[in-house]
Amino acid sequence: MMQEPIPSDLKSIRFPVPIHYLDLASDHADAVSHAVSDGLVVFLADGLPVGQAYVEKPETAAVIAARVVQADTLEHARQVAQTPLSNRDVSILICTKDRPEELRRCLASIPEQSLRPVEIIVVDNASSGDATRRVVEEAGVTYVREDRVGLDHARNAAVRAAKTEFVAFTDDDVVLHRQWLENLMKGFDQPEIACVTGLVLPGELATPAQFIFEKHWSFGRGYLRQDFDRDFYRLHERYGAPVWTIGAGASQAFRRKVFDEIGLFDVRLDMGAAGCSGDSEYWNRLLHHGHVCRYEPTAVSWHFHRKDMKGLSKQIHQYMSGHIAALLVQYQNTGNGGNLRRILVSFPKYYAGRLRRRLRKGATSNDFFLKQEMLGSVNGALYVLRRWKMPAW
Repeated sequence: MMQEPIPSDLKSIRFPVPIHYLDLASDHADAVSHAVSDGLVVFLADGLPVGQAYVEKPETAAVIAARVVQADTLEHARQVAQTPLSNRDVSILICTKDRPEELRRCLASIPEQSLRPVEIIVVDNASSGDATRRVVEEAGVTYVREDRVGLDHARNAAVRAAKTEFVAFTDDDVVLHRQWLENLMKGFDQPEIACVTGLVLPGELATPAQFIFEKHWSFGRGYLRQDFDRDFYRLHERYGAPVWTIGAGASQAFRRKVFDEIGLFDVRLDMGAAGCSGDSEYWNRLLHHGHVCRYEPTAVSWHFHRKDMKGLSKQIHQYMSGHIAALLVQYQNTGNGGNLRRILVSFPKYYAGRLRRRLRKGATSNDFFLKQEMLGSVNGALYVLRRWKMPAW
């Protein structure tokens, strides 16, 4: 079997890259003397991740913790733990297509949740065969079939099926921390907060493809709570708000009523079977209508990235297609010209600079898929322009 080509800057890295979980309660500065030599180090406090670092040369855990674990993060985790839970009327929604084993692993993490959902709804997005249905039936959860292929079609079917006040989305290739749902719900402590996203960590870093994704396309948004509001939206008006920094679609919850107010996910963003950027477009719409989106780092889950370079190549092409498509749809939905300015001004400059660096220095992990990014961007624009007058949902 031929070995996949990898970027030059990854050739010295040994795979799988280890992920070390170190508990601050037992691994604090006075107690730790051993060195961590390589890999990703994630520090835990009371079972929750509170900081992380990539290690390339031996350092003691105490030195690493002093550098990356912030007092504000520890205090926030303590505050969340002490906050009473008032929002319990929530369903967990999972959209899937032809990945029964990944779905089984995800569903297995739900019974351990500290907050039990009212209902678990799995939307089967036109899977072939009946393996997905069997996994859902084995788990004893609600099965919904959506034959229109596309993630946003599936998400909309899930929202329509849900009857609870809140809905929480995760993906079939995700495993949930036991406090994931509880801490997402604790994020809704003000009526203006319409959406809460959570911290997504890598489930493994076994291959170069997984490492590249985590290094350059990571779902992680750090360890500090952030609120994104109308001020954030206006501050970035000139080039459109960078709403993709709000979180990840693999870990998000909404007040159910916002879908009645501002509509469902925009199905014009469905790039074939998987779809992309329907979540960030929706966050943009929420901000435009005056709602607040919150990133809550104590709502933790683990995502298992694509293992092979071919799959990652396709995924990145799809991501950029979805990203450009979302900017166009955001322009149509809000009239904010900054979205067009980002496409027509920012992106050409950005890719011209990266292309020059690649021609000068060769392909590193940062631009190994530069061709796929650029072609995906063009594809996304053409895709949406051909569907400009289609119904959004």
